Formats: sequence, structure tokens, C-alpha cells
Amino acid sequence: MSLTTEIETLAEEVLDLCRVKGLQIATAESCTGGLIVGALTEISGSSDVVDRGFVTYSNEAKHEMLGVRIEQISMHGAVSSPVASSMAEGAMKFSNAQLTVSVTGIAGPGGGTSQKPVGTVFIGTAMENDRTLYQSYHFDGDRAAIREQTVHAALSFLKNRLI
Repeated sequence: MSLTTEIETLAEEVLDLCRVKGLQIATAESCTGGLIVGALTEISGSSDVVDRGFVTYSNEAKHEMLGVRIEQISMHGAVSSPVASSMAEGAMKFSNAQLTVSVTGIAGPGGGTSQKPVGTVFIGTAMENDRTLYQSYHFDGDRAAIREQTVHAALSFLKNRLI
């Protein structure tokens, strides 16, 4: 992945903040398909901070790899704040990380509905000994633009959680 300067800077800042705080990080990604962990691992030396990345594109993967309950997905939809929160918590449970980030969304061009149009994204973050947080977003543009904006937002969310 070719990182924009802004995403590369955010990734470096997140890694540096994790080092200062002695934290390892894991990602749980759906709509970004591993782009967040890719941005982090694009930075030389990131192996001291990055534990692993889960790419859980299907509902089955969210359930099997992260422990997201099928009933939760059925009730709220895969693209929802409860699922984003459960993904972040599952990434913590099934890794050595003390900080996680999760993303689930509709990158398009299809798959949107009137309630959840293309560009709808939920980002969650879990941190050891702290509560799980989430944010919802609506991004514009084509699939690549939505995925890039999601990576930027996820790294910004992590950075803000750490400062």
C-alpha cells in the first residue's frame, strides 16, 4: 500500500505513543481488509508494537476469530456500533495487545441501504483496564476513498485515545 504522508505520519505517531506507554496493538478489520495493520507495519521497526491483525470480512470470521455473537450481528447488522465494539474487544481477547482498533463498514459501490448508505463506517477501540469506545462516520467518494478515509479515521481515533 502506498501511504499518504498524512497516514504515514499518523501511523508513526500511534507507534511512538504505544512505545512510550508500553502497549502492543492489534487490529480487527472488515471493510479495510488489513489496510490499517498494513499502514502500521509499513513503518520500519513496528514489530515492537504491532502484535497482529485480524481480517474478518465475513460474519463467520467475525464470530470465529473475534467471538462476535451471531445474534448480535443478526440484531444490529455487521455494520453497527455493537459489532465494532465486540470486534475491538475480541481482538484484545485473542491477542497479546493492550490496545485494539476495529472497523466495520460499507465501502461500496454496492451494499448500502437507506439506513446505512455506502460510506457508513463504525470504528471501535478497546484498551486494557479502560472502557471500549466507538465512533460512527459517513465518508464520501469511491471505494478506495472510503477505505483510505477509514484508515485515517482509525489511526486518528487511536492517536487521540493515547494522548
